Amino acid sequence: MEIAKKVGKGLHPDCYIELVIEDSYYNMRDKVAEFPHIIDIAQQAMRDCDIEPVMKPIRGGTDGAQLSFMGLPCPNIFTGGYNYHGKHEFVTLEGMEKAVKVIVRIAELTAKSH
Repeated sequence: MEIAKKVGKGLHPDCYIELVIEDSYYNMRDKVAEFPHIIDIAQQAMRDCDIEPVMKPIRGGTDGAQLSFMGLPCPNIFTGGYNYHGKHEFVTLEGMEKAVKVIVRIAELTAKSH
């Protein structure tokens, strides 16, 4: 806030700057960790589709993070895309086909567990 005030005063002596900081993105890890079986099912589905799961943290706000904090634990299981958030962003047909196979397998494994 002090930096903002100094910058504002440098622009004009009567400049008023108000800074409000609010949470806008929450880390979904804690919410998803309450339901470890969903990670186990996703990993098994990937292995069943000849994909070796790679677990690593991601950055940025996702729909999954918002859904997780609304009560629907929703981990990111893959992206498959390239050149994110730009005019050259794309995903391959092969990547989409693998995604469909994994999602179908997740549904099958989930149905078997209930």
